[in-house]
Amino acid sequence: MEIKTFLDKLASPTPTPGGGSASALAGALSASLVSMVAGLSQKDEGKKKEMEEISRKALILQKRLLRAVEEDAKSFDAVMRAFRLPKNTEAEKRRRVQAIQRAYQKATVVPQQVCQYSIEILELSKALLLKGNPNAFSDAGVAAFLADTALAGGLLNVRINLISLAEKTFVRKMNSLTGQWTRKRNRLVEDLQKALQLRLLRK
Repeated sequence: MEIKTFLDKLASPTPTPGGGSASALAGALSASLVSMVAGLSQKDEGKKKEMEEISRKALILQKRLLRAVEEDAKSFDAVMRAFRLPKNTEAEKRRRVQAIQRAYQKATVVPQQVCQYSIEILELSKALLLKGNPNAFSDAGVAAFLADTALAGGLLNVRINLISLAEKTFVRKMNSLTGQWTRKRNRLVEDLQKALQLRLLRK
């Protein structure tokens, strides 16, 4: 959808689109900036192939994250539909509980993808801060901040859905995964801050 339409829907008093979609959009914006900076960094023949590859990867991630904007909203719509199922008899109540559990588990899928894609973009942003066109380092920095926002949002949305899940094995697996992503995020953010400081000092 057009950005104005999306923003109007995001501002409306309805559950979707919500924070998950906004996180995916932040990631898509970040990927777009990464591609832009990589394109501006191709004049150096020694870096041309590397920058072309960064741009190629960024555009793939941009498309995936753009799809995630709508997919996240759809997955939470499924949760709300499950809550609206009838609960007049014991059998209906059981089916409703099972449907809610399935919907919440599926609702973790898109945020997981957003986390994975955002980590990849953070790594690309880091490469650009270290090797990219120095005249576009602020754009690479903004790309990094947006990717970190997308990652933080993805982590939050995975964890918030886990609260409602009774399947302990799945919850443990997801907690382990989000823990790994959090540690990786912390390392990358530390590296990015150092890279930004180096660029600023060079200025």
